[in-house]
Amino acid sequence: MTRSESPRPDSPRFESTRFQGYAVLVTAAARGIGAATAGRLAREGARVLVTDVDLPAAERTAAALREQGLGAEAFGCDVADRTSVERAVGHAVDTFGALDVLVNNAYGCTPDAARFEDEPDEVWAHDLDLTLTGAYRCCRAALPHLAASGRGAVVSVGSVNGLQDFGNHAYSAAKAGLGSLTRTLAGHAAGRGVRVNMVVPGTVRTTAWEGQEAELEEIGGLYPLGRVGEPEDIAAAVAFLASRDAAWITGTALTVDGGLTAVNTGFHAAKGGRGEWGATGVRPAAPGV
Repeated sequence: MTRSESPRPDSPRFESTRFQGYAVLVTAAARGIGAATAGRLAREGARVLVTDVDLPAAERTAAALREQGLGAEAFGCDVADRTSVERAVGHAVDTFGALDVLVNNAYGCTPDAARFEDEPDEVWAHDLDLTLTGAYRCCRAALPHLAASGRGAVVSVGSVNGLQDFGNHAYSAAKAGLGSLTRTLAGHAAGRGVRVNMVVPGTVRTTAWEGQEAELEEIGGLYPLGRVGEPEDIAAAVAFLASRDAAWITGTALTVDGGLTAVNTGFHAAKGGRGEWGATGVRPAAPGV
């Protein structure tokens, strides 16, 4: 039996104005999921601060949105640096007059060593700092402004790596921790009128997969819906959780993975030996990036 592939997301044309008047900050928004999210929210009326450690790339993304008549500005932000994060949040508030939504998309993902016991401390520290502590820094800086907005929301981008074993030890632990941060902060922030949620993507076609198209297509065949995700798939889920359509949702992780973790049939069976990927002999990058 041949499995049919699920439809890919439509071209980004929306009539919704559910983010009209909203001010949004997205981290790691120069490309991939971050850029798609910035575009989705801007098309629905938001003014978006496109932040990234790669400022020239962020400026190109913001400029492309402005060419479409959308509200977008770029700002350099390194989530590993507290001062950089605070400056980015301050710039959003100064530029837009408020901050209503924070999207934590930045991460670090370093390939595993051949043996777990050979993993350097620096790899562990790097991935946790960018993925988990970076989100913590952003939430800490943004929370007072989100509370003041009266409709504040945080949406973090997790990964199926935080739920099951798909390799990348440090990255996976950091994404699991991001889920815990989401739940604990949701409890704290609820009394201040701020909702905190997370999307949990499976494999998504981003620049992290450049040069690995054959492996990406092979992986897509293992998903129940017959393909890997597109950045726009994740952006749509982020937009829902950030919007008032999700007004009674907080502390939740929304899995957006084409059915992978619902059944997970064949994924591990397709990996031969000790984590090698099928007949290609190539271990894929973390599925959730």
